[in-house]
Amino acid sequence: MRQFWIAPFLGLCFAAAAPLAQAERAGRVPLLADSASCPAAPDHQGAVDLLIGRVQAAPDEASAQQISNEFWQYWADAPNAEAQALLDRGMTRRSAFDFLGALEAFDRLVAYCPDYAEGYNQRAFVHYLRRDFAAALRDLDRALDLSPRHVAALSGRALSLYGLSRLGEAREALDQALSLNPWLPERYLVAPGGPLAPEDADAAMPEVEL
Repeated sequence: MRQFWIAPFLGLCFAAAAPLAQAERAGRVPLLADSASCPAAPDHQGAVDLLIGRVQAAPDEASAQQISNEFWQYWADAPNAEAQALLDRGMTRRSAFDFLGALEAFDRLVAYCPDYAEGYNQRAFVHYLRRDFAAALRDLDRALDLSPRHVAALSGRALSLYGLSRLGEAREALDQALSLNPWLPERYLVAPGGPLAPEDADAAMPEVEL
């Protein structure tokens, strides 16, 4: 499943984490060597840049959403089969609200492939869902060091900063994300009246006589 960032929410259910060792013994997740054995992630930046150009030129939100979904085929393309198994397992466990199991898989992924941006982005999303915004921010900063034009990581960084009440930084991060994809759902946060709207946005709105 290719998951987008979403706004903060409460009341999440936590399922019991299945030990990763059991999955390894069952052959579902391979045993991994150290990080020196992880190859470089595929270089999809050219394809991602083309998608950014397409989404910027999208005529409407429905068209933009279709294009946005295409980013994940590149971001979620792991360096090898072992890394892909951990990435897929982590996302599956997260979808089942097994956040501890997801973190365990993503911890192993970033230890095995420390230069693969999506491992950090996906782990950050789990931290965010657990409302650990500081941990999410650390992982997102690392993901963006590795992939500066990762639109989902940029928007996730904005939401994490918002969760930490760092509103000015959140607005700046969201502006960066929107410069790449102006159709992000999070754009409403900076619209007039939104929680991240510029301070002078309300003053710029014309008065309406009743």
